Parts: sequence; C-alpha cells; structure tokens
Amino acid sequence: MKRLARRAATILWPAFLVAAVLEIAVFAFVDPASLHTLGGAALPLSETAIYSIAFFVFWACTAAACALTVLLAQEAEEINATPVAGR
Repeated sequence: MKRLARRAATILWPAFLVAAVLEIAVFAFVDPASLHTLGGAALPLSETAIYSIAFFVFWACTAAACALTVLLAQEAEEINATPVAGR
C-alpha cells in the first residue's frame, strides 16, 4: 500500500501544480461569462463552477500524462513482477 500511495503522490502532486498554472494562464485571457456551448447558448453555470470544472479537467489531463510517464519509465522486470488480480 505504501508503494501505491507513493506512486499516486508522484503522479497527482505535479499534475495538481500544472493544473493550477494552466488555470491561471487560461483564465487570464478567457472570461468565464463569455463561454458558450456549441449551439451558441451561454453556459448555465456560475463563474466559480466553470473555474472548478476547468481545474479538474486540467488536473485529469495532466495526471494522465504523468501516469503515462511513470508507466513508460518502468523497467520490464518491474512491470512483470507486478501481481495480477485473480492469479
């Protein structure tokens, strides 16, 4: 469990920091009130909701990139030594 917690922290903490920087960079130039759906209607969300949703989308995208980096950085022996559930 300790290894899993360390790997999760290795992935999620840098992703959190990058998501925060992306949030600042994007909303320095984009006004949440000016966002519209594909049909042209204004988003029926508050500015706080738009900021929150955008942050979690940025965090998920950067976490996926970090997780892929961790996966690709593993040695073959490390991947093959991982126990598989049900075996």
